[in-house]
Amino acid sequence: MSYMSKNNASLEVVNLKKSFGKLKVLDGVNFSVNSGEILALLGPNGAGKTTTINILSTLLSKDGGTAKVAGFDTATEGAKVRENIGLTGQFAAVDEYLTGRENIRLVGRLYHMETSAIEPRVTQLLEMFDLVAAADRPAKTYSGGMKRRLDLAMSLVADPKILFLDEPTTGLDPRSRLTLWSMIKDLANEGRTVLLTTQYMDEADFLANNIVVIDHGVVIAEGTPNQLKAKAGADRIEVTFTSLAELTKAEKVLKGTSDAQGLTFNIPAKRGMTTLKETLAQLEENKIKADTVSVRRPTLDDVFLALTGHSAADKKTKKEKKQ
Repeated sequence: MSYMSKNNASLEVVNLKKSFGKLKVLDGVNFSVNSGEILALLGPNGAGKTTTINILSTLLSKDGGTAKVAGFDTATEGAKVRENIGLTGQFAAVDEYLTGRENIRLVGRLYHMETSAIEPRVTQLLEMFDLVAAADRPAKTYSGGMKRRLDLAMSLVADPKILFLDEPTTGLDPRSRLTLWSMIKDLANEGRTVLLTTQYMDEADFLANNIVVIDHGVVIAEGTPNQLKAKAGADRIEVTFTSLAELTKAEKVLKGTSDAQGLTFNIPAKRGMTTLKETLAQLEENKIKADTVSVRRPTLDDVFLALTGHSAADKKTKKEKKQ
C-alpha cells in the first residue's frame, strides 16, 4: 500500500518495523493522524497494535522506519515526545491503595508540576470524569468503569496534545463503555489527537474519524468507517424464520443465500427499500411465514472477514486454543 508523507500530521508512522527474535510483529506499517482526529488501529490480538503504541510512546524501540509524534522523532527526541503525550494502557494503572484524588495528585508530582497548579488540576479532572463523590475513597473500592475513568484522568494531568488509548474499554460493561466513548469524543472535540487500539468493531465505528486495519503486522486497509464498510458489499435484507420448513419454501422463491443452522436468508439489497418491499410482497404472496425481516448494513466485522478471510474472533479463538 503506497503512502505519502504529510507535513501537518500530528502523528506519522512510515514503514515501521519491529521483530522479537524471529517473530515479525510490524512489517512496514504506515499511517498518519491530523490534530483533533481520532484514529483507530483495528485488528485481532497479536496484530501489532500494542507494539505500535509502545513505539510511539517511546516505551519500545523500533527496528526500522520512522515514527514522529507532534513532529518529534521517537528515536532521537524521546523527551520531547513524552512532553506531548498521555498514555492509557490495556489495564488501569492506578494505585488501588491511594484515593482517586491521591492518584491524580501523584501524577502531577511525577510531572514536576508546581504545587500551586496541581490541586486545581486535580479538582478539574475529578469533575470532568464524574469522580468527585468517590474522590477520597481508595481506588480498590472503585468499579471497573470508575478505574478506567480515573486512569484516563491521570493520563490528562499534564494536558497532553496527543492521547494514546490501548484497548480502553476492554472488560467494561456496556454502560461503562458508552460513558467512556462519550468522554473520548469530548477530548477529541477539544482539539486533542487520539490514537486508540481496539478489537471491537463497534468501538472503531462509533469513535474513529479514520480506521487502519492491521493483520499480522501489516496494514490491510484504511479509510473512514463508511469507506471500509463499502468494501464488504452492499446492504442486505436479512429474513429469519421459525422453522426449517419455512426457510426451505423461501429458498424456492427468494434470490439470495441461506443459513439453515441460523434459519436466516440473506438477499443483496442494492436498491435498498425497493428490495425490502419486493421481499415482503414475495413472502406474503407465497404465504411464507417469516419471524423477522430487516435491512442490515455491512459491519466492520464483515469488513475484516472480507479482507482477511477470517473474523477477529476466529483468530482469537485459534490463538487461545494453542495456549
